[in-house]
Parts: sequence; C-alpha cells; structure tokens
Amino acid sequence: MDIAYIPSPSRGVLYLGPIPLRAYAFCIILGVVVAVWLGSKRWVARGGAKHTVGDIAVWAVPFGLVGGRLYHVITDHQLYFAEGKNPWNALKIWEGGLGIWGAVALGAVGAWIGCRRRGVPLPAYADAIAPGIALAQALGRWGNYFNQELYGRATTLPWGLEIHKTLPDGEVVSGVFHPTFLYESVWDVAVALLVIWADRRFKLGHGRAFALYVAAYTVGRFWTEWLRIDEAHVYFGLRLNDWTSIVVFIGAVAYFVIVGKVRPGREDPASIDPAAHETADDGAEDKAGDKTAGRTAEKTAGKTAEVKAAEEKPSRPLDENVAAEPAAAVAEKTGEDAENPI
Repeated sequence: MDIAYIPSPSRGVLYLGPIPLRAYAFCIILGVVVAVWLGSKRWVARGGAKHTVGDIAVWAVPFGLVGGRLYHVITDHQLYFAEGKNPWNALKIWEGGLGIWGAVALGAVGAWIGCRRRGVPLPAYADAIAPGIALAQALGRWGNYFNQELYGRATTLPWGLEIHKTLPDGEVVSGVFHPTFLYESVWDVAVALLVIWADRRFKLGHGRAFALYVAAYTVGRFWTEWLRIDEAHVYFGLRLNDWTSIVVFIGAVAYFVIVGKVRPGREDPASIDPAAHETADDGAEDKAGDKTAGRTAEKTAGKTAEVKAAEEKPSRPLDENVAAEPAAAVAEKTGEDAENPI
C-alpha cells in the first residue's frame, strides 16, 4: 500500500462571504509581489531609481498573464474547443492553465513598452528581474498543488503526492504520483540562487543574467515535463513543451555567449535609468541650495551682530582740547563781566 507523505489539499478555494479566495490566484499574486520586490532591490543596486521596476511591472504583468493563458489555450485547445467542451472555460484562468513560454514572451512585450516609456534599456531591466521571475514561478507552482493538477507518473517514493479528484469527463483519478509541481518549484529556487551568484561573481549585463535564467530553467523543465502524464501534444516521442525547452535553451545559450563576447560586463550605472539621474541632480541642487542659504544666513547674522554691537557701544568722548576750549572762553568771559559790572 502506498503511503502519501504529501497529502492533497481538501480544497483550493476559501469563501469570504460571497467572495471566493482561490489559492491558485493567491500563489500567482504572491509570486508577482516577490518578483517586483527582489527586482527593485537589484535595480537600485545597479544604479536605477527605486520605483522603476514597479512602474514597468504595471505593463509587464498583465501582458504576461494574457500571454501565459493564450499559450495554454492554443497548445491545449482540445480542452476548450473540442466537441462537447465549453469554450467559455478558456477564460477561467483561476482554474489553472498558464504557459510560462507565453507569459515570458508577451510579458517581455509589456516590459518593452514600459521600458520605452521610462527610457530604460530592456536588457538591463531583464537582468535585474530574472531571479525574481524564477522565484515567482516557484511560488506559482504551488497553485497547481492546490488545484491537484500537473502531477507526474505513479510512484512509491516516500515524497509521493496523493491525488484524488474527478476529471470534467467524469473519470476519477486516485493514487500516489510524482509531485512535479514540487520538483519544479525547488528547481526554480535553485535557478534564482544560481543567477544571483553568477551575476555577482561575473558582473553579468546586457541581458546575460536573464539568458542564464532562461537556459537553466529549461533544463529543469525538460525533465519535469518528461515525468508528467497530463494530456499534451507529442511529436517524435517528446511532448510539445520538451521541444520548446530545447529550442529556447539553444537560443538562450547562443545569446549568452555572443553578447558576452561583444559586450562583456555590465551597463554604465549612470546610463540605465534617467529617473535615478534626475533624482541625484535634484538632491545635489537641494544640497547646494542648503549651503547657499546657510552662507547667506551666516552673513546676515554677522551683520546683525555688528549693528547691534555698534548700538550698544557708548559714544566716543570728544577730544579734550576741543572740549576744553569753549569752557575756557566761557570762564574768561564770566571773569570780565565780574570785573566790569553794569
């Protein structure tokens, strides 16, 4: 008898009154928050402004969600548009189904738009957020756990995942399977740490940190995809996502090598974010203004002290010779008057 050391959740939705709180959506939102937070810290460390990553994410995140859903619906169209299926279910993103390839591709379009508006080079921005994206994927995979989806083959390993669910066609799935969501989540965390380490050690720039993230992720995705048993298109013995991983891996490695030879090192910190430069100039002007105001205040205070001292100082006595002369004349005149009374 198989013993599941990872039990399936009893449900993936909690209700706050009439409002459903879906664990899948919560995991996605938490991943976005972590990605923006870490990306902002890395961007500031590279010389960028504090709020740039968040401002660009306003464009990248919605585009990424739409792209991820489109990729899933297109590659698994039979789940929504085959005979007897409900096409409106394609809009129910909370039930799961986001393709990372579409999310990154269309998310990059949104990021490009945001970068253009901010005057920021897209490769530098991609390098800053790369580890955060990997962590966002690690958190997002736990949404698959709550939805009891994307599990692997049956297993007797002690960390097997117990699944007991009824599929839309009425089929009941019950047993212990490989927790591919957990495998990929752990792999994503390792990818994030790898990119952070390599970026610090080799000063990766011009999109190379992002290329390293993509290449490393595809390696893990290839073998987790190989374990999965959910319905998928198969070509020449490999699932569609396996072929996608191979193509993307080759492209990422080629980009990493070529750009490394043409443009080694990182971008000039002063050139990646005009907003940071403007903030620095404003700060310098404020400091200069403070110094000027301080010098003016000192001069004013000095002049005020001089005036005050002059007012309080007693008047200088008149010259003794000048003062004595009128007194003598008065005395002489008084004596003459006394000798010659009227």
